[in-house]
Order: sequence, then C-alpha cells, then structure tokens
Amino acid sequence: MSQTDLELDITGMTCASCANRIERKLNKLDGVAAVVNFATEKARVTVPAGIGAADIVGVVEAAGYGAHVPAESGPESDPELMRRRLLVSAVLSLPVVVLGMVPGWHFTGWQWVSLALATPVVAWGGAGFHRAAWTNLRHGTTTMDTLVSTGTLAAYGWSLWTVLAGHGEIYLEAAAGVTTFLLAGRYVEARAKLRSGDALRALLELGAKDVTVLRDGAETRIAISELAVGDAFVVRPGEKVATDGVVEDGTSAIDASLLTGESVPVEVGPGDAVVGATINAGGRLVVRASRVGSDTQLAQMARLVTQAQFGKAPVQRLADRISGIFVPVVLALSVATLAAWLVTGHSATDAFTAAVAVLVIACPCALGLATPTALMVGTGRGAQLGILIKGPEVLESTRRVDVVVLDKTGTVTTGEMTLREVLAVDGIEERVVLRLAGALERASEHPIARAITAAAGGDLPQVQDFVSTPGVGVAGVVDGHRVDARRSAEVVAGTGVDVLRDGSRIGTIVVADRPRAGSARAIGALRELGLRPMLLTGDNHAVAHAVAAEVGIGPDDVIAGVLPDGKVATVSALQGQGHVVAMVGDGVNDAAALAQADLGLAMGTGSDVAIEASDLTLIRDDLMVAVDAIRLSRRTLAIIRGNLFWAFAYNVAGLPLAAAGLLNPMIAGGAMALSSVFVVGNSLRLRSFSGYRAR
Repeated sequence: MSQTDLELDITGMTCASCANRIERKLNKLDGVAAVVNFATEKARVTVPAGIGAADIVGVVEAAGYGAHVPAESGPESDPELMRRRLLVSAVLSLPVVVLGMVPGWHFTGWQWVSLALATPVVAWGGAGFHRAAWTNLRHGTTTMDTLVSTGTLAAYGWSLWTVLAGHGEIYLEAAAGVTTFLLAGRYVEARAKLRSGDALRALLELGAKDVTVLRDGAETRIAISELAVGDAFVVRPGEKVATDGVVEDGTSAIDASLLTGESVPVEVGPGDAVVGATINAGGRLVVRASRVGSDTQLAQMARLVTQAQFGKAPVQRLADRISGIFVPVVLALSVATLAAWLVTGHSATDAFTAAVAVLVIACPCALGLATPTALMVGTGRGAQLGILIKGPEVLESTRRVDVVVLDKTGTVTTGEMTLREVLAVDGIEERVVLRLAGALERASEHPIARAITAAAGGDLPQVQDFVSTPGVGVAGVVDGHRVDARRSAEVVAGTGVDVLRDGSRIGTIVVADRPRAGSARAIGALRELGLRPMLLTGDNHAVAHAVAAEVGIGPDDVIAGVLPDGKVATVSALQGQGHVVAMVGDGVNDAAALAQADLGLAMGTGSDVAIEASDLTLIRDDLMVAVDAIRLSRRTLAIIRGNLFWAFAYNVAGLPLAAAGLLNPMIAGGAMALSSVFVVGNSLRLRSFSGYRAR
C-alpha cells in the first residue's frame, strides 16, 4: 500500500500533554503513524492512500487544536498578534496594579476605573488561556492554563460582584497582573519556537540561485530550478558550484569547508566529483550535473536537520506535570470549602469569600513567573558573557550532558591556515626558505599561499616567469634562481610545502589550522564539569590527532574524516550508548549534528545554518564561552526549579489557611504577591553569575 508523508504546523498547544493528545488521536486512524513535536509545533504524519491532508487537519481540529500545511499562514502562530496582546495588556494593567497596591491613591470611583481597565486584559489578553482551559476541560484534563484561567476569572468575578455591590475588597490587580506576566512568558516562548524552522531555510539558501549552462556551444544563464541532470554548466572563480556533478574541463581548488569541514581547499580536475554550494577558489570549470534538486548533498543535509529536530523528545515541563495533580485538588478544595461553610451554617458571603480565597492563594502568579523571570535574567547575563540561550527547553539538557563533541575547524581551531614551522635543510637559514617561498606564493590566491606570504612579511623580491600547476604547486624565478613550491605528503602535523631552489630542496614550510588560544584551557574546564570532550572533524586523521594532542584530547576520543551524515551518526551512536551529548560546531556541515545532539552549541562567528540549528549560540569565537554556557544554563535551571518549588510551597501552605477562613482574599492576594516577589528576587541572583574570564 502506498504511503505519503505529511508535515503540518500545529497551533493551540500549550504543553507537552497537548502534543501527546493530538498524537494519540491521529494514531488511532487505520494505517496512520504520527509524531507531534511540541517544541517545534509540528507534526509529521505518514498516511495511507485514501487519507489526505484535509482528513488529518479535521482530526486535529476535532481535538480542539489548529493545523495547516506549512505553506499556509496560521493566524494563531503570528507572534505579532501575541505582541499586540502583551503590549495592550501591559499598558492597561499598570494603573490597575498601582491603584490596587497603593491605597493612598484611591479616588472616588477608582474601582470602576480599575474594572474598566482590567476587563479587556482578562477577556481579550487572557483569551488564549481561557480557550486552552476550555479545550482541556472538554477532554477531561487540566494544565497550567486551567489554573491561570480559573484563578484570574475567580479574582475578576469576585471583584466584579464587589464593585456592583458597592462594598468589599477587589482583586483586579491580581487578575490583570497575572494575565500580563504570563502573556510575556508565552510571547518569549513563541519567538523561540518560531526560529525552529530557520535552520532549514538558511541551509537551502546556501545553494546557487542561478547557473550558466552550456547549450549548443553557447553560455546561457538560467534559474537553478531549470537545471537538469546531464546539463553542462560553467563555474567561474569565486562562484558557487550550482549542483552536484563531475568536472569535464578545467582545473581549480574547491573550498568545501562549509560542507565537509576540510580546512584545505581540494584540488579538482577532469573526472573529479564536486558538490553543490561549494566555492570555486581557482580557475574556470565546466561541470556535468549528476544530481539536482532534492537529490543533492545539500538537500540531504536539510533532511538530516529536519529528522534530527523531529527526533527530539517533546519537553515535559515540571510545572505542567505537577499541575496535573495540583489543579484538580485546588478546584475540589475550593468547592469543598464553599460546601463546608454553607453546611456549618455560615452565610453565603463568608462561604464564597473562603472559597475565592482558596482559588486566589492557588492562582499561579509565582508559577507563571518562575520560568520567564529566571530565563530573562539568565539570558540577559548570558548576552553580557557572549551566550545566547534560545529557550527554557534548552536548560534541561545541560543538567544531564556527559559528553561534549567538539568540531575541529573553526571551533577548536581558528579555521585559517597559518605558519606552523619552517624546516630548513642543513646549511640553509629558515628566513631564506621563507623569503623565497613568500615571494613566489605572493602571486597565488590559494589559502596556503596566503599563509606563507603573510608569514614572510612585506619586503619580498619580485617573481618572474610565474607558473601555477593545479594540484602540484607554483614555480618562478626569484633573485635569479628558479624556485619551486610543491605540496608535500610527508608532514604529519599540518600541510607541508617543499621549497626547491634550482632543483634542490632547501626546506619544507608547514602550515596548519592552529588551535584557538583558549581551547586547551576550555577543554580542561569541561572536564572539571564532569564532561568528556571528544574531537569530531571532516579533516584527515593526522591533522586531527595533532590538534587533539595540543589541546589535551586523547587519541581514543578523536573521530576524523567524517562527512555531515557521519557526524550525525556519531552523535546518534553516543546517544544509543546512553550518553547525553552536547555538540559544539560552527559550519554548515555541523548543522544536522547540532540538531541531533541533546544540546547544540554554535559558535557565533560560524554559519547562520549552524546557529539556527543550535540551542545555544556563543557570540565570541572563544571555546571558553561554551564552558560558561553550560555553567550558566545549569545555574538558570537550578533557579527555575527552586522558583517552582517555593511557588508551590507558598500555595500549599496557604491553601489550608484559606479554607479555614484564616485568610481573606486580600491577605491571600498579598501572600500570592509575596511569593512572586520571592521568585523575582531569587531569579535576580543570576545577575551575579561570573564567567571564567571574570574570575
């Protein structure tokens, strides 16, 4: 039976239980296999013949959520709508909170003003919470939205009754304030989730947009979408290779570092395969297309990123797990309180006051602040230290990580070729070897040539009769001597260039991609955190082991010569062994592995694709920032957990007092406010977090 894979954007989910509910509904259909990811708000559904996207969307909508194919636009997923709700609610809530907290500012009719301002906040600003609470109620479940909706509506309803009756305390500041604070948290979360698809878009944009094809002997410029297998196309110096193919004419050096991590450009000629999106660093090439569109290596990498993102387990938030028990208990206790007071002969007013006090003391203001305040303070401090944390989902992984996989090129190393050493033969001075080679290489644009020229300095003799032989080296006449610079295959610690004068070798110049200044110290610091660092690279084994030895990584923890799918496979294999893996990288070739890892960290000086596929972005090109990122994330997670504990503790301690009538709603509101102050104060402790550089 034929099957079709569908991808849908899901709207209306507020916690991981929503994703699980949708997944169960879809998987009940005959022949349907569905995976719903709460973190990315997407569903991947495999359907048999006869079931289409409309049928799947109908099932999701029947469950109380929204669904649409990615090409469509879903109004509920528009962050601008959430932003408008937040801004309007904040403007309206501020005077309500001030009037409620400062009795000296009360004026005649202030209650009516507060009611007028709070009504749109609770009704319109909090509509998403109320709608989600109703959806959950229809399915017999409760979440944080149930607490938010019940608490804010109870505080608002009691206040409305009080204002209309003309006497009693009002709690509109609680209703409006809680709604606004939680809207702020949801907006930050929505922005983080919206970026989940940017990795794929950035990856696909790496490819060429148009190409010069050879047809009937003439060059014609066409869109890349019109290129077909078998077409011959031209790649000029500096241009991207349009698609995967085989060189038919010309020789050049291809910079494949974005896709393979190889720090040295690869020399190619007739018969050699080239990959789309790599860059021609040398002469003109004519390439015959062998794969186009979705069959190219670039497209395969995009699929790897997608698969890795879907493979991540949905985040089950601690507050939602606890509220699954806490919310029904609070609702039952409130009803029981009302009944108990009425049965024991108390007035309806006293009974309702006690029942509302139970709901108000349980209203999750502190719970709503627990994550967003710690996250905002933590991310603000992180930005000062060069760390960008994309969302609260990231933090849970940092606590469990035990292996850190480090990309070599551009992460552990600088990503640029520099002079490592000059090995002169007996009787020849090193400066003579470097001076002659520098004069010769100055006429070449090859990265190795640039490294040698830079090391040789600016005062160099002129070269005559310069000749460049792709894949071999360069030659010319310098100071009356014929000088040759040829690639050597005998140097282990880097790339060797043999220098010959009048046919006799006078020395070898070794250039290499050097480790960053702080890499060795950073790797030592990772071990202090109880982590096992490993080096993973597309570069050759000799270079990889030489770099690993310099920075303190043992030979057993080096994996070299791997392509992007090999990096993903390595991370997956470690996860299969029970490890929780963090990946640090900077290139396009790292994007899929960053997405596959339990925690992805991208160097901010790297490619946009790697940054978008990661969970943490390191703004500075310093591996020590990765250490600080893990430390800060763990500290932020600890603060969030502490906040959640104390937020629940305040509620649990206050509930029996409220039920016994020892807390009127005003005191209950004060206790709730106190718990919020505590949570905010606890979160502010993150401002004193210091990185390794500051210690």
